[in-house]
Amino acid sequence: VQLQASGGGLVQAGGSLRLSCAGSGRTFSGATMGWFRQAPGKEREFVAAIWRRTGSAYYTDSVKGRFTATRDNAKNTVYLQMNSLKPEDTAVYYCAAGFSLTLSTMREPTSYDYWGQGTLVTVSS
Repeated sequence: VQLQASGGGLVQAGGSLRLSCAGSGRTFSGATMGWFRQAPGKEREFVAAIWRRTGSAYYTDSVKGRFTATRDNAKNTVYLQMNSLKPEDTAVYYCAAGFSLTLSTMREPTSYDYWGQGTLVTVSS
């Protein structure tokens, strides 16, 4: 599986961005897709995951109500709509694909099998 993330950029606080992650290779619809982010000097952290067949999405508490993860299996693409952005959302955002995740492991970066290259989101105050 190859993943290509895009859509990052510079936005003012309160603004919005939509990230995309296009996948190719192994059956995309069978993968649970995750979004992670890594700010300078910090560990990579879980942002959201969208389940493979049901499309159910799960979020870290700090983005609930602001971010929405969706997927289009026909296009092999997942999206992360980010609204009401805050300066603390500034990070490199990564998408990842996992084929053997559970609800208890989906927040762990090591549970994912494939990673995209990351896209930088900068939120100015």
